Amino acid sequence: MEFRNLKKQYEILGPQLDAAMNSVAAGSRYIMGPEVGQLEEALAQYVGAKHCISCANGTDALQLALMTWGVGPGDAVFVPDFTFFSSAEVVAAVGATPVFVDVRPETFNIDPEDLERAVRETLAGGRLTPKVVIGVDLFGLPASWPEITDIARKYDLKTLEDGAQGFGGSIGGRRACSFGDISTTSFFPAKPLGCYGDGGAVFTDNDEWAELLRSYRVHGKGSCKYDNVRIGMNSRLDTIQAAILQVKLKAFRDYELDDVNAAASLYGDLLDGIPGVVTPVVPEACRSSWAQYTIRLADRATRDGLQAALKAHGIPSMVYYPTPMSAQTVFAGMPRRECPAAAKLCDTVLSLPISPYITPEEQRDVADAIKEYVG
Repeated sequence: MEFRNLKKQYEILGPQLDAAMNSVAAGSRYIMGPEVGQLEEALAQYVGAKHCISCANGTDALQLALMTWGVGPGDAVFVPDFTFFSSAEVVAAVGATPVFVDVRPETFNIDPEDLERAVRETLAGGRLTPKVVIGVDLFGLPASWPEITDIARKYDLKTLEDGAQGFGGSIGGRRACSFGDISTTSFFPAKPLGCYGDGGAVFTDNDEWAELLRSYRVHGKGSCKYDNVRIGMNSRLDTIQAAILQVKLKAFRDYELDDVNAAASLYGDLLDGIPGVVTPVVPEACRSSWAQYTIRLADRATRDGLQAALKAHGIPSMVYYPTPMSAQTVFAGMPRRECPAAAKLCDTVLSLPISPYITPEEQRDVADAIKEYVG
């Protein structure tokens, strides 16, 4: 059984993917070829943003956003304590300070009430200037953007949507990667929309920021690539990845998002009522793109025992994430806020195999193995 069945996806999309890659090879425009602009236009239209600026990976996408806003030393950026390292890494990379915020255990996403507490604490401390809140659309579910945006406007913060796992999710029909003042995503192969390597994109409706983003991703270029007007980075999306993503975006739009939601619904039915197993919650009016299907167990020992039992049955699983951001070694010298929900999740979460290509038989095998262990 595959954790994220990219092999099956290639079996189905192989002819179109091969043709797309061969076309790039024949044209020999491997960097910033026409497929890149075509993809950016298609992504912007799908998301509902005015601008899409592709880049080399999702981490760069976040850092490019912070660079565009001039975030740096003395600035506070609010980040959920339960997320992948990139969400906080980019804050430190530009010299700013990440301030960690607890999450809601039922959605895994940033807790707006604790966010406001963290902003007030930072203002009272007087050492840092609150600048940005990074909301992460974790496991495919958009963060609580209406609440986050209200708090951001109240305290004059910019909103940065980390949609690395959220592409395709929505709230009230509005798609992820359109909620932040700037939004980003990742095309890492295992993401809801993934390429065959690294890739990322930045979305915004702001014309001035879009131009800065395009400059920063190519060494801070001005009127041409040999006119460098600012310090940037080398963060271009390869043409071949853009061609692959065009094929995959069509499949994602046509059936993959529906199929992965059907798979998540079946998991909910199969796992319902199993003692000690808490299935993920999708709030009303929200839709997840199910980058992961993550259950919660009673404690670390139960979680680790179940993971070992699944492995014995040939069933892969993953722990996303075993350590809160605030407990990462690199942040050890920073003042810590208490984030008990995030700490508890790190001890109890387990992600099960899911993709648009998982079969009901495979899902029943997973559920049977869980029931056997719990029993």
